[in-house]
Amino acid sequence: MLKTTNILLYFFISFFCSCTIAQNIVKENAELQLISDVFTFTEGPASNKLGDVYFTDQPNNKIHIWSAKNNSISTFLENAGRSNGLYFDNNENLLACADEKFELWKIDAKKNKTIVVADFDNLKLNGPNDLWVTPEGGIYFTDPYYQRPYWTRTKKEIEQERVYYITPNKKTVRIVADNFVRPNGIIGSKDGKTLYIADIGDKKTYLYTIKEDGSLTNKTLFTTMGSDGMTLDNLGNVYLTGDGVTVFNSDGKKIKHIKVPEEWTANVTFGGTEQNILFITAMNSVYTLQMNVKGVRY
Repeated sequence: MLKTTNILLYFFISFFCSCTIAQNIVKENAELQLISDVFTFTEGPASNKLGDVYFTDQPNNKIHIWSAKNNSISTFLENAGRSNGLYFDNNENLLACADEKFELWKIDAKKNKTIVVADFDNLKLNGPNDLWVTPEGGIYFTDPYYQRPYWTRTKKEIEQERVYYITPNKKTVRIVADNFVRPNGIIGSKDGKTLYIADIGDKKTYLYTIKEDGSLTNKTLFTTMGSDGMTLDNLGNVYLTGDGVTVFNSDGKKIKHIKVPEEWTANVTFGGTEQNILFITAMNSVYTLQMNVKGVRY
């Protein structure tokens, strides 16, 4: 009887602790704050080392900056290649999925643009959508096909919708994951050993082990939910988007749902000088939420 009681007590404590963690990832009494609602469709938030968040308004072809210091928004770049997903590389250059011409760009602090990838095997990419940079400087990016109103093309040149890897020296681009319906959100762990890929077309998110050469192995179903954009916090929780923001712990258990007023939440990241502000892009709006957890950067 004592043994049974101890087992029940253990499970009760474990359940209580997990619920407490779930409740405590958001700062006590914090509420979702609308920063601005003057955009058309916001996407691709990425935080720099100062905690400022760069994000895109793809229909208006602009990249904007939210200032962590004064909570204001300014325009960083016009004629932004119809950029979607963004991420900072290890030298603080802004990488952009510029799908106007199916390219991946590097944009430096002076707004000089360099094309990192323009095609694969001499075929146009479907449209780079989201990306993540490894601690060593390698780049993973998703390449789904979404027919854009500003394209003259009306069909794919590459039939498969895949995930690609660019080596740190930027000399090689190779396929690392395929067999998706429509891959979209992507994020990796701080130690560079785990990669999460959302197949939004199949309503699933997978995790992979990253090998030293950048190849992926041990594909595992993480959760039966896809995602547009995604991020991680310092506890290893995974944040997926679509109907607001849904948070899963590292075991794939849902621990929190953050409601967002808009019909669709496209993406999410952590910003702020302490990396403890959740920055959310949703349709024509951007929001912030004070958190007890933090984002992860190298």
